[in-house]
Amino acid sequence: MTKFIRRLQKIGSSILVSLPKEWVDANNLEKSTPVELETTQNSISITLTKGTEPSKEIVISYPLPKEENIVANITGAYLLGYDVINIKSKSTIPVGDREKIRGSLRRLVGMEIFEEDASNIRVQFLLDEATLSPEKILRRMSSIAFGMFNDILLGLLSDDKSNLQTLGNRDDEIDRQYFLLVRLIRSTMVDKRLAGLFNLENIDILDYRIAANLLETAGDTIVELASSLAKTSLSKADLKKIYNITRDIETIHKKSIDAFIDNNRLLAIEAINLHRKYQQKSSDIRSSEQQKHASIDFLDLVYLFERVERCWADIADLVKPVYK
Repeated sequence: MTKFIRRLQKIGSSILVSLPKEWVDANNLEKSTPVELETTQNSISITLTKGTEPSKEIVISYPLPKEENIVANITGAYLLGYDVINIKSKSTIPVGDREKIRGSLRRLVGMEIFEEDASNIRVQFLLDEATLSPEKILRRMSSIAFGMFNDILLGLLSDDKSNLQTLGNRDDEIDRQYFLLVRLIRSTMVDKRLAGLFNLENIDILDYRIAANLLETAGDTIVELASSLAKTSLSKADLKKIYNITRDIETIHKKSIDAFIDNNRLLAIEAINLHRKYQQKSSDIRSSEQQKHASIDFLDLVYLFERVERCWADIADLVKPVYK
């Protein structure tokens, strides 16, 4: 990106600024050419108006080299913001690979097959990114993770742990939303129009990526928790001990997410203070149980809960202090 310095000039009642000749010539601009202006509180951007933006297309030649993977290639193209993905082959695409392609698309929100024959598959992103919202996607991820964690807490007290088997499917939905958010974030970094629409600076975009990654990690860890809890042979008394220290994690989760999205530093500090108290309680019970030679299962469950709680506390850490 090249920077230019210009002085504002006043002609009549209008304030004018000249455009760099290099940019004007490179884009074949002339008098009366319309341009689009996007403003934020302290910046303005000028974009050529060429009607509807052309779709970003990519061709994936099939079969791929041995070291490559068709699912990884499709996912990568999606995350890079391609609207159309063409999978082209000189011969028939085997049924097994077609199923892999369809399976990968189920993980990518908005991607649908709209043309297909024996040797070609054309996939298109059908959503308008301008109608999406990083905040809403992050809240969606948070809501799913919160419900999963609540079921884990219930599983600590209930003999019926059959509901824990559903957590893997719900974690898949967190992954879908995560991929969508990463795609939107990357598009926002290269499209000032989207950045202005969402009112996000570059640092905010980066923080959303980190927060989404933490939620995705929390979801994966909750699935680990569900698996360990379903197989545990711990007594009800031991499970109740774990419940008594971990039930406060729900509050840390809620305060952290609200603080991040609302950029509320005071709420973030509350979440961080709760995190420190939880760390102390967790450390105390681990030390106490180790002295009693507690089972590995007990200590493993406590550790997994700590990993989940740490993810949510780290989201609160992203909320920036307010400097005067």
